Amino acid sequence: MRVVIADDELLLREGVAQLLRAAGIDVVATVGDADELMLRVARARPDVALIDIRMPPTHREEGLVAALAIRADHPATGVLVLSHYVDSNYALRLLEHHPERSGYLLKERVSDVAVLVDALRRIDEGECVIDPTIVAQLLRKPRAEGPLDALTPREREVLSLIVKGLLNKQVACELGTVEKTIKVHRARVVEKMKARSLPDLVRMSARLGIEPQTPGNSQAV
Repeated sequence: MRVVIADDELLLREGVAQLLRAAGIDVVATVGDADELMLRVARARPDVALIDIRMPPTHREEGLVAALAIRADHPATGVLVLSHYVDSNYALRLLEHHPERSGYLLKERVSDVAVLVDALRRIDEGECVIDPTIVAQLLRKPRAEGPLDALTPREREVLSLIVKGLLNKQVACELGTVEKTIKVHRARVVEKMKARSLPDLVRMSARLGIEPQTPGNSQAV
């Protein structure tokens, strides 16, 4: 996997680059601003761009704007946006327009290289990745009645595990049932939510405030 890193903090971006290289990731470029990021992405065509959300000149949302532009202009390149700040609006803006191959993590996750590498690989494989803290913030937001209200309690449990990235077999194990039953529940969830794809289902769930199910606390069917 080939990655470009964009962060105006020299020590941070070079430190992350060193960690990723040690983990077997090919870091093809490190840059300090959004303009240079766009140039390097256009030339190197990396698999994923790792981007600080706040970069020069205003240090507001240049990284987010660049991430949106990369997903629009270079659909084969995924983006993982990093931020010191918990702001669900940034995550929703990114996922609303480009739910596939996109992610939003807090910078504190960078200290665990395994988490960072897993997020990059998942994005490279077409998934979307949302920091658990952002999901928790979304849960506190009031919402109007919608498709989520049509789900049964069991369907909500299935949905909460699906959006965590669990496969049907893993969901069945967590809920103490068989994979065939989970496939039925999953089909009903997709139909009721009117989702077109898994990333679409994840995006809709985040916007509706669905809480990811904690493995191991569910009862059997």
